[in-house]
Amino acid sequence: MERTFAMIKPDGVQRRLIGRVITRIEEKGLHIIGLKFTQLPATKVKELYSIHKGKGFYDGLVDFIASGPVVVMALEGKEAIKIWRTLMGGTANKTSGREAENASIRGDYGMSKGFNLVHGSDSPESVAREIPIFFASDELVTWKHADHVWIYEGPERE
Repeated sequence: MERTFAMIKPDGVQRRLIGRVITRIEEKGLHIIGLKFTQLPATKVKELYSIHKGKGFYDGLVDFIASGPVVVMALEGKEAIKIWRTLMGGTANKTSGREAENASIRGDYGMSKGFNLVHGSDSPESVAREIPIFFASDELVTWKHADHVWIYEGPERE
């Protein structure tokens, strides 16, 4: 099983979309193996978005993410990175809610490029860097839902 990092940003929290986002994750079949509701200090936000340091949007992004509570999650499932990014509705080059795919989180709830509701790791390397920023290894719980065999076509497949 692959892991990915997910975050509901301050705009998603303020707009009371936590339950809707988590519902989409669970209905798709991804497992939530770590979950926290927290207010991030700027130092933690800078660590998460360090790859964007020096870009024109970096300071505004740090201020935005540190401006209110967020929900951070570690997810697990087959092709979890790809699945979560599809549910989010956009790639690094297409994060605007106005341009996001229909039936995605950003496509259904977003109107902005900067306030784009959710974050997700874009590669296995990002996952390896991002999850430990928020979760110690003993805070992640790997388990199987009772419906696992119905999501993945039984234990012998895939």
